[in-house]
Amino acid sequence: MTTLPVRESRTPLDAVLLFAITGALAFAALLATAFTADPLFRFQGWIFIAAAVLALSAMTYLINAGGMRSPEDSYADGVVRAGVIATMVWAIVGMAAGVLAAAQLSWPTIFYFPEAGWLNFGRLRSVHTSGVIFAFGGNALIATSFYVVQRTCRARLAGGVWPWFVFWGYQLFIVLAAFGYLAGVTQSREYAEPEWLVDLWLTIVWVVYLLVFLGTLWKRKEPHIYVANWFYLAFIITIAMLHIVNNLAVPVGGLNHRSYSLFAGVQDALLQWWYGHNAVGFFLTAGFLAMMYYFVPKRAERPVYSYRLSIVHFWSLIFIYIWAGPHHLHYTALPQWAQTLGMTFSIMLWMPSWGGMINGLMTLSGAWDKLRTDPVIRMMAVSIAFYGMATFEGPLMSIREVNALSHYTDWTIGHVHSGALGWVGFITFGSIYCLVPWLWKKERLYSLRLAEWHFWIATLGILLYICAMWVSGIMEGLMWREYTPQGFLANSFVETVAAKHIENVIRTLGGLMFLAGAVIMSYNLWRTIRMPSTAPSAQSLAGPAPALVAAE
Repeated sequence: MTTLPVRESRTPLDAVLLFAITGALAFAALLATAFTADPLFRFQGWIFIAAAVLALSAMTYLINAGGMRSPEDSYADGVVRAGVIATMVWAIVGMAAGVLAAAQLSWPTIFYFPEAGWLNFGRLRSVHTSGVIFAFGGNALIATSFYVVQRTCRARLAGGVWPWFVFWGYQLFIVLAAFGYLAGVTQSREYAEPEWLVDLWLTIVWVVYLLVFLGTLWKRKEPHIYVANWFYLAFIITIAMLHIVNNLAVPVGGLNHRSYSLFAGVQDALLQWWYGHNAVGFFLTAGFLAMMYYFVPKRAERPVYSYRLSIVHFWSLIFIYIWAGPHHLHYTALPQWAQTLGMTFSIMLWMPSWGGMINGLMTLSGAWDKLRTDPVIRMMAVSIAFYGMATFEGPLMSIREVNALSHYTDWTIGHVHSGALGWVGFITFGSIYCLVPWLWKKERLYSLRLAEWHFWIATLGILLYICAMWVSGIMEGLMWREYTPQGFLANSFVETVAAKHIENVIRTLGGLMFLAGAVIMSYNLWRTIRMPSTAPSAQSLAGPAPALVAAE
């Protein structure tokens, strides 16, 4: 008598555990929402409850359909695809908020909405900053890190369903933060504005993210850990440390949205910029350098120029960047020795940063002809050039004499956006242009011509933006330095704002062009996804690992 094989129908333990935790959190949120007297706390509580109910409903359906069981013989690309889509959605949302905020500065009488206080500049600015950095940039980092670590380790993502928890948990963090900003829930800390409850949620999500990444490295089938994974791991660990320390706070009450920082005075200022500058150094630099070290060689079909240089680049950034924050506090109550320390380490950062830039550009050696025919490669090359420019300008601006002119002016805004739009934006766009055909098994992008249009429109937008801000910032700094014979300031703050009206208009136009490029890209990617597939939908782990060796 022959016995037929019985298919495994039991729900995996990790799925059961996630379901139970989600249910417990939903019940706790319901109780907290019912008993709080704080309307803003209740508002965020209802968002959390709605998200939990949706999650429980989805998990119930998937468990019944057997969709919570994941095969171990193929890569976990579903969560990467979701991350790519989320990246582009949040890119448009965050950039649109930025364009509206810029328009409010350019035409305050037109774009002022007295009946809709949640649309004022102070609240939209936070939505724009967090939307672009954490929603757009964060989703890009999570998606690409999940893709890269699997391919370079030849191992499926660890954790079963927990990578999906990381993805959806991060989206919930973004929604809670964004609606909180619009409602006025903020602790007013640069790059770290969500209040304590949202910070706690992000901590949970981030720890799971770290465990998933480490677990995948642990079960790798490749003995070598590729350099991109070093940068991803440094980004994940350092951001966790920065987030926890910077957001140490005492809540007004367990059922109140408001909290007070554990630190005060100049110590709090130093801590904020220790966090703020290293958020730039590790979130907006190290993570995206990981993209550069993987996607540039893959797209160019060339090895990394120098493995030794990548090692120097990595460890120099790790040891030097962490000390650079005090340069934001020149001419403040911070002791001058600490200010000088931050300035010194900032200047030192120029050398390893340009070492990384040279490593990225020289990887294109032997593939320079592709710059003429491939707009994606061109976008990556320009992003590396902007990385070099921003990492030269930053140390320059950290010098006390230059800082006296530049700080608190639009010059700083121009510097930030040359790095954010030129470096972070373009390397992310280039990586996603690569990922979409790979993930959806398409032979090519839908249209290289649309990618060309995206490149030129966005590049011109960046140049308009940063040049306008440089001119505006230097003019602003010089106006603040002008005194009357009696020793009073010759120009009021309002006069400086009026003087840079044209620059603000140009900035708005530049941001609108960059947003238009992202819209063109989204359409191109959507049409690419809809193209007929040319390969099987699942990639086996048995296949060869990508050849990403370095030239010596």
